[in-house]
Amino acid sequence: MNEFHKLVEIMAVLRSADGCPWDKEQTRESLKPFLIEETYEVLEAIDEGEPDKIKEELGDLLFQVVFHCQIAKENGEFDINDVIENIYKKMISRHPHVFGSARLKTSEEVLKQWDERKKEEGKIKKSILEGIPKELPSLLRAQKLQAKAAKVGFDWQRVEDVLEKLEEELYEFRNVLKNKKQKEIEDELGDIFFVLVNISRFVGVNPEDALRKTISKFISRFRYIEMRAADAGKNLSDMSLEDMDALWDEAKAK
Repeated sequence: MNEFHKLVEIMAVLRSADGCPWDKEQTRESLKPFLIEETYEVLEAIDEGEPDKIKEELGDLLFQVVFHCQIAKENGEFDINDVIENIYKKMISRHPHVFGSARLKTSEEVLKQWDERKKEEGKIKKSILEGIPKELPSLLRAQKLQAKAAKVGFDWQRVEDVLEKLEEELYEFRNVLKNKKQKEIEDELGDIFFVLVNISRFVGVNPEDALRKTISKFISRFRYIEMRAADAGKNLSDMSLEDMDALWDEAKAK
């Protein structure tokens, strides 16, 4: 028996009558937060570039997949083998240039073919914007929606045009700030985020990745301030903003 089948069997035992009380209580709904959490821990490991950590986190994510398949098996719906067979057939179908006679030379041609296959499978329906999960993080969802609209020509021609749109949205945001109407402030701030996502798409940057890395950078630099303050026997609340800014600059230099 290979390691994968051992994992599937372990999951079955955990859910059995003599298994783990916690595992037996779980449902698809209760597992949703863990599925999301494990996915983001994989992304964090990739950002850190540590193979051992990536290996570990991918294992945790795979365990969530096996968990969901076990629940489905108990419900008489499908099992892990059905899932594997389904993705196997789908990949064969969507890569006729590899497993068939089609001739595709560029990534653009491959993506076009991919969409055609999805249409044939009924994945793309009345609107080209369908098929993007609502549960995606908003930055990533905005990027995918914009990319789909761009495929039919609903797009700017140059990044400079998007930058002009950003200036326009910032101007509108400044105006609603004067009125102090929270709903209008929220609307205009949302427009700014949406345009920023468009800019990131034009320059080939994933906005979700960029923001996640900036957050990690912020945490690292702020921890440096905390450590330096502690070394000096100070509390951050007792330090001036100028003092903290000076330590922030030190962290950037390092």
